[in-house]
Amino acid sequence: MSCRKVFFSLFLVLGIFSLFVFSADTVHASRESELRQERSEVQSELNEKREELENMQAELVELEEEIKIINEIIESNEKEIKKTEASIEETEADIAELELEIEQLEIDIQRRHDILKDRASALQKSGGTISYIDVLFGAQSFTDLIDRVSIVTRIAHSDQNLIQRLQEDQDQVAAQRQIVEEKLVELEDAKLELEHIQELTLEQKEQNEAKQKELEEKKAKSEKLIEELEIEDRELEQMIEQAKRARQQQIVQYSSNSSNEATGAHVENPATVSGNLSTIINAGNRYLNGNTRYKAAGGRTAYDIENGLFDCSGFVAWAFRQGGVNVSASTAGLSVTGTKVSTSEMKPGDIVFFNTYKTNGHVGIYLGNGRFIGSQSSTGVAIANMNDSYWSQRFTGHVRRIVE
Repeated sequence: MSCRKVFFSLFLVLGIFSLFVFSADTVHASRESELRQERSEVQSELNEKREELENMQAELVELEEEIKIINEIIESNEKEIKKTEASIEETEADIAELELEIEQLEIDIQRRHDILKDRASALQKSGGTISYIDVLFGAQSFTDLIDRVSIVTRIAHSDQNLIQRLQEDQDQVAAQRQIVEEKLVELEDAKLELEHIQELTLEQKEQNEAKQKELEEKKAKSEKLIEELEIEDRELEQMIEQAKRARQQQIVQYSSNSSNEATGAHVENPATVSGNLSTIINAGNRYLNGNTRYKAAGGRTAYDIENGLFDCSGFVAWAFRQGGVNVSASTAGLSVTGTKVSTSEMKPGDIVFFNTYKTNGHVGIYLGNGRFIGSQSSTGVAIANMNDSYWSQRFTGHVRRIVE
């Protein structure tokens, strides 16, 4: 009978021990599973962002090459413009000379025109009846006749030459004018074309530079996000290892204490810890005077803290440290820290999450009455209303309690 009692007692102790070991292992295994799942999501997003960054870098390289080509075209156009401007100046000088020549030709034409006009006037004054035949038949002798024939011939020839030269000069003036007009048209067309080319090239350059600036900004944001995700990934890795060690240590602890504490053993919930909740809640008040600014991966150095430079998770981690509690400085780590509670149960000091650029992308410390304090990208450390249009649309009820 005594053997049965000993066996039954031993069996009971072993059963209770197994139950507690299983319970402790389940608690830690569940937390470890949550952390692994969260890390998997972070790594997936990290790979996605790295791929996006690589694409942006490739696009930047391509764009920089385009800008280089555009700059070469602009430089070539500028040289061509200067060359054309020099040609314009040279042509304008030629035009000035042509105008002088035309002016002189017009003077010569006018002079010859006056000679013919005078002859016609003299003829008219003589009654207009004198002809070359009259001049010839008026000769007094054969010698006089020969002289008169010679004179009449020279006069006729001179008048004919004068008329011919007058016509040639008029034709030359017309030709010179046509040359001037054609050169003016060519110059005007060349000037318009160069101005158009320059306008298009500069416009393309501005577009490329604007696109380059936009890509540089996106690249900088992606690099910051990757940096934050890498920090989260490292912290989650550490938290997974800590959870694994805690699970193993719990099993060892229950194993060593099973013979003495089997009947009175209990499993403590490691999710919540003790700390100065009031200090945590009020830690950020020192920055509410506006001496703060949002900084990606901020709040992790003495300089950042002194100057109020925080990101959301860095601020929460810093505030909890002021109350004697060490927590993760990443939203991923915080999202599996402590105990998840419902919105109806949340109280000041709980941490609240918002789905901004990703699930649980923003975190703050709940103050009560629908308000929370956190480091927002638009304000730095500030108190915000969870019920306003922006935050209410992004709050899905994820609340965690770290300090009871």
